[in-house]
Amino acid sequence: MPRMRYILLNKPYEVLTQFTDENGRQTLKDFVSVPNIYPVGRLDYDSEGLVLLTDDKQLQHRLSEPRFKVPKTYWVQVEGVPTEEALATLRRGVDLKTGFTTPAEAELLPDAPQLWERSKPVRFRANIPTSWVQIRISQGMNRQVRKMTAAVGFPTLRLVRVQLADLKVADLQPGQWRELTEKEVQALTEDMAAQTAAAGTFKTPNKGSEYWPGGIRPANAKPAPTGGFNRTAPKSAPEGTKRGTGSRGAGRAAGTGSFAPKSAGGKSGGKAATGGAGRKPGAKPTGRGPATPGGRPGSTGRKPGPTGGKRSGRG
Repeated sequence: MPRMRYILLNKPYEVLTQFTDENGRQTLKDFVSVPNIYPVGRLDYDSEGLVLLTDDKQLQHRLSEPRFKVPKTYWVQVEGVPTEEALATLRRGVDLKTGFTTPAEAELLPDAPQLWERSKPVRFRANIPTSWVQIRISQGMNRQVRKMTAAVGFPTLRLVRVQLADLKVADLQPGQWRELTEKEVQALTEDMAAQTAAAGTFKTPNKGSEYWPGGIRPANAKPAPTGGFNRTAPKSAPEGTKRGTGSRGAGRAAGTGSFAPKSAGGKSGGKAATGGAGRKPGAKPTGRGPATPGGRPGSTGRKPGPTGGKRSGRG
């Protein structure tokens, strides 16, 4: 059996985190020629930095799932110098209108980090200073870091992912990649196994099994109803419509092979629980009652009109 591949790539600016593109843009295929590997998570087209690729589907799933809270560290160049209040908001959680982000680690870097030159220079306004912030999150919302810094008043100018779990981009230059060492792979898989073991299992009405790290169920998660789910009747079904409780269920429970009558004398009255009067044993129900003098089968016994004449009108 061939060994699994684990590759660490420094994704350049304006490269898609996929292997094909109908519009002819650069993709991972332009830098990594190893077949049958796939990226763990995604990194935006206009972001740079660390991307892990592997053919280990189990590890890929665990690292990509937000519920396992795998930390990702970014160096973010923003417009302006964030205040302590802005940093506190990032740490507490930011309202992105679609929901609040989970608490993040955020700190202002004292100096600009030593990074490679970007393929396209960063556009900034000469009269507004820029600064660098280190942000560590464990969520995976679309363009989350950019939205977070913009929400606190300091738009992102450049975004570089420098770390995923304990893996660091280090000295890799844009477009370069390397294989993980056996020690790195072992540490990564052991860490994921520990997080999986620590995750609790809960059931919700709309989903099967859900896992939350540490066994802590979110406050907005709906608990499973007691007694299981009834998938045969709507939630607001009136009494008597669920199986085994209504007239149909009563007929089946009695073993008569037919339905209980709704009302005597009506069309449904012909469906007697005993199978109908005069019917041969085992005969198929006709749905009609016995004929009455002068009336149609199953009628109420109404007298016919005068012989040979038309029926009288109303009134």
